[in-house]
Amino acid sequence: MKSARISSLGWIGFVAVRYVRRGRKNSPSPILAILGIATGVLALIIILAVMNGFQLGFIESILEISSYHLRAEEFSPEQAPLLADRIMALPGIASAMPFREFQGIIRGRRGGQHGVLIRGLPADALLRDAGMAAKLEFESGGFDLKNDHAILLGSELARSLSVRLGDEVSLFSVAGLFAGGDSSSEDDLASVNTFRVSGIFRSGFYEYDLGWGFVNLESAEALAGPELFLGIKLRDRWQDRHVLEMIERSFAGEAGLGGIKLSTWRDYNRAFFGALRTEKLFMFLLVGLIFIVVGLNIFQAQRRAVLERREEIGLLRAVGGADTAVRLVFVWDGLIIGLFGAGLGLLLGLLIASHISFFFTLMETLVNSFIGLANYLSGSFSLTEEFAVFSPAVFYIKEIPSRIIPHEVFIIFMFGFLSALLAAWFASGKVSRTRPAEVLRYE
Repeated sequence: MKSARISSLGWIGFVAVRYVRRGRKNSPSPILAILGIATGVLALIIILAVMNGFQLGFIESILEISSYHLRAEEFSPEQAPLLADRIMALPGIASAMPFREFQGIIRGRRGGQHGVLIRGLPADALLRDAGMAAKLEFESGGFDLKNDHAILLGSELARSLSVRLGDEVSLFSVAGLFAGGDSSSEDDLASVNTFRVSGIFRSGFYEYDLGWGFVNLESAEALAGPELFLGIKLRDRWQDRHVLEMIERSFAGEAGLGGIKLSTWRDYNRAFFGALRTEKLFMFLLVGLIFIVVGLNIFQAQRRAVLERREEIGLLRAVGGADTAVRLVFVWDGLIIGLFGAGLGLLLGLLIASHISFFFTLMETLVNSFIGLANYLSGSFSLTEEFAVFSPAVFYIKEIPSRIIPHEVFIIFMFGFLSALLAAWFASGKVSRTRPAEVLRYE
């Protein structure tokens, strides 16, 4: 009866909590272990949140502006309305929009020219494509392609050409030169391909802001020819393979529509997306080394604790505590450290990651205040430039992006928790080799 009573779970938790509160004689304090776990969880949550913000921003810019989720080609322009209507009737489709695109050279009236990719879109493109509307921010003007001679330019491209809203630009393309017919001089071609800037946009992706422009669908046909594509957006981009197969089954065997070519966003920028995935994986592993270091420290501390408490372990064994029960005292010690450490890191990590711009601004303000104080005390007012974590002069960003992905946060929490728990479990293995008679012989 006595042995059964002392083997209950109640005393195990009680003793473990006392061990954590009292600390250890010659071993690091459990508080340090808790802070180590919290630091690892905090750092990994913040780093991955910022990395997700940058990566998903780039990926969404590519998918919403450039490649679409699915792309259909090798169909005639006459089939485009029927094809779009049929695809829009399928489940999971958000939009289906025809477009044309071609490479060209654009020249501003004030001098300067630049290579550009021009995409021809319907005048109501933003109404039909909410994803694209969300990614395009207009610095001046708007998405106005009702006029056949209207063009939208990226902000960096407009700056490179020294053009502003309402200015005229000349657009040349290889297809346009062949389509020029009797136009033989550069002046004739310039008069045919003259456009007026009706909007200057910013996508947040430097490549698009420097080398992209939009005209309406009819103007693009005059410059690039009749070839037409269909850009398809899905409600869930991860269902691209399923929707592609569904479209192919729907059009199989139909005259004219059965031969269209479909491709998904995974087929475009495959190397870029693969590089981002590899970068994130290695960053996850490298920062995850924090947990290995903290886990080893907890392991060593727990082993010392077992050696320091040999007399107490012998006493617990002598009054009826089973090997497993006594070992669970130290496992509970690791469980408490892991739970409190991972929980503290989780709360602080989510708080900082969800207000990352505020904390970066606060950090920059404090550092710049210190620099200003150092300049004042040294009698110099130009000791160094203002500090910025992500300087706009180097990074093409207006604010620090942050994206918190729930399942990644859960994995990070479990890493921190399990590193302490497993370290305590392996370190407590010596408990079973403790002999009460030998320990208490001279006590």
